[in-house]
Amino acid sequence: MAMEEDQEPIQKRKYYWGNTPEEQDYYKLHGINSTASIFKSPRGLSLFTRSWLPLTPPRGIICMVHGYGNDISWTFQATAIFLAGNGFACFALDMEGHGRSEGLKAFVPDVDAVVEDYLAFFTSIVDSTDRSYGNVPKFLFGESMGGAICLLTQFSRSDFFDGAILIAPMCKISDKVRPKWPIPEILMFVSKFAPTLAIVPTADLVDKSVKVPEKRVIGAMNPMRYTGKPRLGTVMELLRVTDYLSRRLSEVSIPFILLHGDADVVTDPAVSKELYEKANSKDKSLKIYDGMMHSLLFGETDENVEIVRGDILSWLNHRCN
Repeated sequence: MAMEEDQEPIQKRKYYWGNTPEEQDYYKLHGINSTASIFKSPRGLSLFTRSWLPLTPPRGIICMVHGYGNDISWTFQATAIFLAGNGFACFALDMEGHGRSEGLKAFVPDVDAVVEDYLAFFTSIVDSTDRSYGNVPKFLFGESMGGAICLLTQFSRSDFFDGAILIAPMCKISDKVRPKWPIPEILMFVSKFAPTLAIVPTADLVDKSVKVPEKRVIGAMNPMRYTGKPRLGTVMELLRVTDYLSRRLSEVSIPFILLHGDADVVTDPAVSKELYEKANSKDKSLKIYDGMMHSLLFGETDENVEIVRGDILSWLNHRCN
């Protein structure tokens, strides 16, 4: 699905595709259904969820995880709409502190608790859909920090999912955006006393992630996007988790396709290559795209987005009826 033009100036778009049609009409235009609801996590958080469903019995279930500062109701859902249009039932939630979910904006003090939130949600989805869909294949899908969460999820439930789609996963924070010494040491000390402070110096991730200038404008218009500096506690937690993941790459056993742009300066494509080489998975694929940046499924040219989507769909088609 290419980006659709709108007659209004780009700065006045109500949705990422434009102002018309209305959201539900847009889903119908693409031949899918969509619902939204609130999920109560095991720790009592109210988390916003959305589904994107084909009109015919689905060929598979895709459990999706967005990245840091993002949410599921702006550009992220373009991929879910595409996959639902090709027969896959997609489900996602806004993680703690993101989008319409409960929590201080962009504050993720405990990624392990977030993983448990996702596991509870995805388990509830599979339990409810198994009765109506039958035992169709189940896949994880994660972008950036969401890719890291998918890997942590498969460590917890290695036999639950049939595969994973990992888009520029944050297995290690790139040295190109990681603060230089002695800033990390100073921040670590301060975070013990003021973890919610939003003072970590970093460049705007939209500029670092999105190649096409017009799409940078659209991405930055997301009303749910977090635009402040990263919070100390979140950064320290992401450093902890990525260090942990980088030591356990050889323990990854789930079938996966890994997609990364070689011009990505947010997450490191070299670490994705290392994951591919070290993973214990019998079924694994790696796609490195020349000249592409971090936002593979939105921020690239429409032609490049279609290439990445095509590779994902081809991988899924080989594993589903």
